[in-house]
Amino acid sequence: MSVTSTNAPKRSRLSAALITALMVPFAASALAQETDATSQQPAKPASTTLDKVTVTGSRIKKAEVEGPAPVVVLTAEDIEREGFSTVYEALSTLNQFTGSVQNETTQSGFTPNAQFINLRGLGPGYTLILVNGKRMADYPVPYNSQSNAVSLSSIPAAAVSRIEVLTGGASAIYGSDAVAGVLNVITKDNYEGDSIRLRGGTTTMGGGDTGLAQWTGGKTGDKWSLTYSFEYLNREGILGSQREDRDSYYDNPDFRGRPEFATAVSGVYLYRNTGAAYNWLTPEGTLSTSVAALRHACERTSSEFEPYNSSASVNNATPNRCGYFGYPATSALQNSYNKTSAYISGTYDFDNGTQLYGQFLGTDSRNTGVSSTQFWQTPGYVYTPAYGYIQAQRIITPEEIGGAQRTEYNEKSYNLFGGVRGTMFDNRFDWDFGVSYSRFEFESNRPRFLEDKVNDYFLGPQTGFQSIYPRYNGYGLTQLQRLFGPMSPETYRSLSTTVHSTGESENTTASFSMSGDLFELPAGAVGAAFVVEAGSQKYTLTPDPRTTPDYTGTDAIYNLTSTGGGGDRDRYALGLEFSVPIFDSLKANLAGRYDKYDDVTNVGGAFTWSAGLEYRPIDSLLLRSSYATSFRAPDMHYVFAGYSGAYTYITDAYLCRVNDIDPQSSDCSGDSDYYYQVFRTYEGRQDLREETSKSWTAGVVWDIMDSMSVTVDYYTMKLENQVAELDSDFLMRQYADCRLGEDVNGNVVDGNSPSCQAFLAQVTRAGGELSNGQVTEYSSYPINQASLETQGIDANWKYSLDTDRWGNFGFELGYTHVLKLDLVRFAGDDVENIRDHLQYFNYRSRANARVTWTNDEWLVTTYATRMGSLPNWAETGRIAPYIRYNLDVQKKVTDKLTLGFSVVNLLNNRQPKDDTFNSWPYTWRSHDVIGRQVYADVRYTF
Repeated sequence: MSVTSTNAPKRSRLSAALITALMVPFAASALAQETDATSQQPAKPASTTLDKVTVTGSRIKKAEVEGPAPVVVLTAEDIEREGFSTVYEALSTLNQFTGSVQNETTQSGFTPNAQFINLRGLGPGYTLILVNGKRMADYPVPYNSQSNAVSLSSIPAAAVSRIEVLTGGASAIYGSDAVAGVLNVITKDNYEGDSIRLRGGTTTMGGGDTGLAQWTGGKTGDKWSLTYSFEYLNREGILGSQREDRDSYYDNPDFRGRPEFATAVSGVYLYRNTGAAYNWLTPEGTLSTSVAALRHACERTSSEFEPYNSSASVNNATPNRCGYFGYPATSALQNSYNKTSAYISGTYDFDNGTQLYGQFLGTDSRNTGVSSTQFWQTPGYVYTPAYGYIQAQRIITPEEIGGAQRTEYNEKSYNLFGGVRGTMFDNRFDWDFGVSYSRFEFESNRPRFLEDKVNDYFLGPQTGFQSIYPRYNGYGLTQLQRLFGPMSPETYRSLSTTVHSTGESENTTASFSMSGDLFELPAGAVGAAFVVEAGSQKYTLTPDPRTTPDYTGTDAIYNLTSTGGGGDRDRYALGLEFSVPIFDSLKANLAGRYDKYDDVTNVGGAFTWSAGLEYRPIDSLLLRSSYATSFRAPDMHYVFAGYSGAYTYITDAYLCRVNDIDPQSSDCSGDSDYYYQVFRTYEGRQDLREETSKSWTAGVVWDIMDSMSVTVDYYTMKLENQVAELDSDFLMRQYADCRLGEDVNGNVVDGNSPSCQAFLAQVTRAGGELSNGQVTEYSSYPINQASLETQGIDANWKYSLDTDRWGNFGFELGYTHVLKLDLVRFAGDDVENIRDHLQYFNYRSRANARVTWTNDEWLVTTYATRMGSLPNWAETGRIAPYIRYNLDVQKKVTDKLTLGFSVVNLLNNRQPKDDTFNSWPYTWRSHDVIGRQVYADVRYTF
């Protein structure tokens, strides 16, 4: 069995990942599993070249370890030594991922079980995700109900050898989607022996117990090789109620030190238009507006409910509402996982030098998310002869449901590819013909009320209309007692059903490629690569038919509508690439590709090209630069999304400002009357064009001495014709600015500008477009509307110190700084500096550092990540950066047995202080809400 080196630095450049002999100080041996056994001593860089290999960003095999465009490498050893259990956890700490994404803390979102990345802040769909250079199927459910992207949840860590991340445009090599960059997962191959790893851990604050089992092995013969791995991950979920600093609305920082002024969401209420007051059920069975009646009704309904005053400036000793302070804590902070993965790869060599190869990677996961419990409310006003026009609301507690409100996610992914490869023209050219197929299957099951049944339970049968309002002649004491009384789990089940939704996506590609040396020049051989490719892509998203807006059956689902869609498209591509040595010290790289799309959009064909220069004035110094054009075909769901609608909550910034209330205050937050539910409609468009981009990089790679190196790269990227849908909060703020003619700071806003006209047309209010009634509906659709430009710097420094007595030390620092992030929302609008805008929560800088110490028996790694400042929630300033430390200790007991101990978030740093973050979970989703995690693991090789 080959044993991997354990000096494992976090992220080396490509020179530190491809072969052990060329490792920069304290770098991990990414390929040690494929070579002879190595010791735990760090390898010193002995040269700057290696046998020719193909790396991400080019199809031409090269001997140089660095090319014209920067590539960051994360090895399997890095994932383990930094304390992580999954690929996604480790990738999330890469400095280049400056954009945020929705995650498990967004249980009310559309993809709380997916794991997306956001390179350069462009968005999840702008990074091409590959496995061994082959495309993966998208996650069938669109991110934020808008666009598709690949979820990293389907990639098991046990199968990974390394991950190469090209941070720049690469459509001239790979085609569509390679706009922000390319993430290429290289799986294990030519593995000899077997290794079993067991890892177990938990969180120190409760919940989140984790078990991980991995078995990796392989066999080789004279003409064949077989590599395999199996992984099982079981992780317990964590609810908000398990974290004392976010288990209720009392943790809202607005009320820190003054809990008697805390506000909550209304657990139950009945509002009568007659008298314009909230009414409560008395012990005598009548309605009253008195505080005594409120206290009685609140206590009678649920032991979880408490009287409070809806104004944050009035003491709760004078209540006017019945609130559910624990409501947000019924939602999950972390999903539970039960995931099984298998990987197998093999090759067979024929006598004529041709090789047959094949690979399978599959994952079956059965995960569980927990969202906040359901509620019921009247559809606006309803009419009852006994009480006039009323509105009512009731939140159902976990006790009434019989436990947490769980959503089951069953997901399966398959990635298969196979082919044949060999050489031609006297071994001058390599050729490869292969076919790949990737499929992702999604299924969710969630409990929901049946609309007719729950309305009948709380209101009785509808008996017609009073004007435009539903009429309920039989509404009386029975219905009041149900509203202001506990519900049994049996009753809940009789009113509910299971909503079943499915989705599938596929990506199939067949390609033929050739690469080799064309001819010799005085400075060296001219390399070339050629590729011809054909592919198809399709997806189907099938919601439960009872949740579609046009469903008319009697078993319609209450308060839930879903997004459906489906379509397919074919593509064909032809690409060329050249590597030309101009002088001994100067090399040029040129590539061009034409992609033809056969679908309903306006894409047609897209040509992209790239060029790069590598200048080596001395052996230890590389000056490099690259330029690339890229494109992204319109996202499938942007094109094929069917008409759909969804109920969503908005904060009505316009009505807040009309009533002289600060839109960012608690009086206009999720606990106020200005935060309410409206209907959002959405539909795809088939007239979308491709998004295009231009990117340029310039950098230096300098081996200062044998034990020290530094890399600095500047990047600039501009994306045009970006397809986007506006965020509802942003839309409501802009709508308010446009109607009032000024923003919250008093700056003049032109209500006749193109963007204002678009904002105003998307919102419908009760009473007409110029009324001050509540918003009833807003429409949304994708359009090619925006351009985005970003600039920044990536830097990396490494140093190793070897001592005879004290062991070997390694040091590494990485840093990314976003210099510019500008957005033009609509053609003709002014440029917005969203890098510094207080409504955008992307990081302006990220950094990481690693210190390693190793000797013959021990390997100790300390790893730190720093996320730069973000706006505070009030959008009045910025909060401090967020820093987290991990510790990993490995002890080699014997040649076959290694024991380990890891701590993730060693100092239990939760989040930077933000006294204005008054929305649960009271911190931004990129910050750690789990707290310290401790793990022990054992590895045995044989």
